[in-house]
Amino acid sequence: MVEDQKISLDTESPAPAPAPAKVEDKSHNPPPIQNLDVNQADLSKEKSLSFFKAWEDSEKSKAENKAEKTISDILAWENNKKTAVESQLKKIEEKIEKKKAKYAEKMKNKVAEIHKKAEERRAKIAAKRGEEILKTRIMGAKCRHTGFVPDATCGCFQGFSVAKCAKRSLYSMKWFSLLS
Repeated sequence: MVEDQKISLDTESPAPAPAPAKVEDKSHNPPPIQNLDVNQADLSKEKSLSFFKAWEDSEKSKAENKAEKTISDILAWENNKKTAVESQLKKIEEKIEKKKAKYAEKMKNKVAEIHKKAEERRAKIAAKRGEEILKTRIMGAKCRHTGFVPDATCGCFQGFSVAKCAKRSLYSMKWFSLLS
């Protein structure tokens, strides 16, 4: 026995559990014949109880299996629905991304159009400025030639009549055609 303990210590495996103590009947005598019917009734009762216990265990396991199957069906349904919703979400996100790209392109085109219009306006203003500078040069040349010194940029506001102003503009057109 000491060797068994040493072996079990060396291998470090748990020692086997001691066998349960047997409950001994205090009477070692065979049952009397008159108790035979009682014993058969007890056996029949035990048999019925064991049958009922087996039936109960069977029904419990059926109920548990049915519940687990239902739970797994619900889980499968849930996963299926989640997948469908996630798929819809991805489709919606893709649509949103396409719309976003489309609107971004539209906005870039609008910015380009605004820039183009601004460039056209700048060019128009630059041309107008060039014309005004040319008119000023013509007027300066005319004034130097005639000796007339203008008091303001337009004589209309200084008491001149409209006819004189129109005459001056026609005169400046002649000078403009001479310079060209």
